[in-house]
Amino acid sequence: MLSKYSTAGKIVFFVILIAVFAAFLLLFNNTPVSPQANDTEATEEGINKIVEANNKFALDIYSQINTEGKNIFFSPYSISTALSMTYEGARGNTAQEMSDTLYIPAEDEVRRPAVAAVYNHLNKEEALYKLHTANAIWPQKDYNILEEYKGIVKDYYVGKATNLDFKNQTEQSRQTINSWVEDKTNNKIKNLFAKGSLTSATRLVLTNAIYFKGDWAQQFDKKNTKEESFTVSEGNTVEIPMMSQTGDEAEFDYTETKNLQVLELPYEEEELSMTIFLPKENNLSYLEENLNLENIKEWKDNLRERRVDVYLPKFTLNTKYNLNDNLKKLGMPSAFSANADFSGMTGSKDLFISLVVHQAFIDVNEEGTEAAAATGVVMKETAAPINIPVFKADHPFIFMIQDAKNQEILFMGKIVNPASEQ
Repeated sequence: MLSKYSTAGKIVFFVILIAVFAAFLLLFNNTPVSPQANDTEATEEGINKIVEANNKFALDIYSQINTEGKNIFFSPYSISTALSMTYEGARGNTAQEMSDTLYIPAEDEVRRPAVAAVYNHLNKEEALYKLHTANAIWPQKDYNILEEYKGIVKDYYVGKATNLDFKNQTEQSRQTINSWVEDKTNNKIKNLFAKGSLTSATRLVLTNAIYFKGDWAQQFDKKNTKEESFTVSEGNTVEIPMMSQTGDEAEFDYTETKNLQVLELPYEEEELSMTIFLPKENNLSYLEENLNLENIKEWKDNLRERRVDVYLPKFTLNTKYNLNDNLKKLGMPSAFSANADFSGMTGSKDLFISLVVHQAFIDVNEEGTEAAAATGVVMKETAAPINIPVFKADHPFIFMIQDAKNQEILFMGKIVNPASEQ
């Protein structure tokens, strides 16, 4: 059919055909692209400050919720992000206390784009693992929340504002927020706000959710998982399924000191990893006494790839924390009192924090790890040796899941009894 046309005509025809085909693909390939936070003014120094702030806060929260003999699991990133959104509306002494407690930069031009940059880095569109975070604010529909504040949350936290009617439809509002949390955490975090936690006096709720699912870069073979004893405390053991990797391909980043073994297990693509800190001789108190950012950095800097016989228990945890008293003790009591100043949200000093709740889930198995967490802030109106080392986690240990690029602690926990889900 084209034989009667000149060569130039044929070329034009095919160019038009390709253009039409490309337009067709664009029309029908309507996969939504996640919105990006405004990080145009972010600097490497600012990002480092935000990451360091979150990691310091992680260790503070750990020390606050740590209970002897009990498992721990939480997302410091989720808690600090929800509180950082809240901080954006704080003023005066309330803002100072929150800044000191969260370690975040007080300068808006440093903090906001850096928070946005971290958000964008974590919410990548294409990766073999799943990692995404989400933020939202939920104002009472007839309550005056400043457009400037809502704009800050939208631009830098990608937090959408959705009006609800806490006054007349409290239970429906609670269910709406809980459904949002479930959706953003792949149904792993349910009932974040229990009945009665929101009331007709609630004027604003802020939420953060984070979800992660990743396969190990080098998976454990299920046929090697065997029932073994795990020492909970002296004279107290439980039988648990213990995974293992002991072949020639079992090469991991590893280091040890006189009192500690440290192992890093990367996830697929090696952009995220789990670092396990296993005290020797079941001496968890030594580890907790020396758990600070300086030591963590030193231990991780000394990691070197080598053959290691690895034994790691399978475990699943479901945890929930009311953080009100913990945050007051860490240095921000004003935010929970009638003296709170969140005038950056409403233009007047009429709000205070009535509840900060955090819930988390993790499942570690042969394939990899699935983890999720959510944080809600409720506001009311005022009235090494030569021999191959054996890393056998058969007694209590601490672990972290970190972003490889920034070393931000996304999740953190302690396993005392892997047979218990709490």
